[in-house]
Amino acid sequence: MCAKLVERVLDFTVEVPTVGQNGDGAAEVSSGQAWTDFCRALEQAGEVILRDTAPDTPLDRAEGYRYLTRLLREMLYTTVENADPDFPRLHELDRVKLGADNPDNVYLSANIRGDRTYRITGTRGSIAYFSIGSKANRYAIDGTMASTGEISDRDLVVEPDGTVEIVASATPHDKNWLPLAPDSTGLVVRQTYLDRTTEVPGQWRIERIGDPIERKELDPAHLAKALATAAFSLHGTAALFASWTEMFMTRPNEMPDFGQEMFQKAGGDPEIFYLHGYWTLEPGQAWVIETEVPDCPYWNFQLDNWWMESLDHERTITINKHTATLDDGRLTIVVADKDPGWGNWIDTCGHTSGTALLRWLGADHHPLPECKVIDLEAP
Repeated sequence: MCAKLVERVLDFTVEVPTVGQNGDGAAEVSSGQAWTDFCRALEQAGEVILRDTAPDTPLDRAEGYRYLTRLLREMLYTTVENADPDFPRLHELDRVKLGADNPDNVYLSANIRGDRTYRITGTRGSIAYFSIGSKANRYAIDGTMASTGEISDRDLVVEPDGTVEIVASATPHDKNWLPLAPDSTGLVVRQTYLDRTTEVPGQWRIERIGDPIERKELDPAHLAKALATAAFSLHGTAALFASWTEMFMTRPNEMPDFGQEMFQKAGGDPEIFYLHGYWTLEPGQAWVIETEVPDCPYWNFQLDNWWMESLDHERTITINKHTATLDDGRLTIVVADKDPGWGNWIDTCGHTSGTALLRWLGADHHPLPECKVIDLEAP
């Protein structure tokens, strides 16, 4: 039996197999032990879905296991297919939902190293908001993805023809410089819509700058490590956000400020103030959220499941600065299983509980909403 690696991630423990008891990944691949450990680690990750605090309805359980398959697809792509920081590729996180993903966002990511230099080129497009950050991804270790450098629209230099060039490096650079740190492991691009019917996101690519490096054949030891990392990251990510939901559950049907530091450490955009919440409703009830709206370039509200995945984007599960209707500058959101005919209705999509998020981006102050549960069918 191979050795175990145990790490604390906030208030939970993640335990998965290491590459090998003696660190000989190539031997583990040849014997099949690396694959066996990988499959066993996936089985352990499934325990997150069965935790006592999680809802046990067939819908919530099914979404939980689908969530793991989505995470696994992304983890394997990141650790196996797109892992080489000398030959990076920006790829879209298509249907990979985690940590209250924004339905208005086009997310791109790439693996990098902090001691390399990269050129990111593309077009700004007409989308409402753009940002790019370098991150130290430690989801598999301590549940953090700390920012090591950021560029957003407020400091982005766009050429007259709409093109952009960004240099990511440890040393300063003219114009658009994205700082890297020794522990930087990845880049995250956020492109945010206000109006999907008219706006166009930019097109982006990345390349390493420096002496040519020859591509090498697949290293068996690397594959063993990649499988272990994918399984560990899957388990750590799922457990991290489940622990967040458990924290939100201590204040049901509210949207308080739980503190921004934790959200920023997990990879949040420094421009955004995050208000997370947990909701639970009985049949015929609605969760009503009322707040003033600060002057800011972008804001949105979204409804998520217990696993902190945004709900079906084809249904009315989110509103933003462009799509919401205000009444004398105040916003009223009505979360219910059917449209009550007033306020800004958000569809629960067959759920009776879940999580939610209100984002204020670039606001000079951050109002806290007033929340209440009402009976829609009351006489």
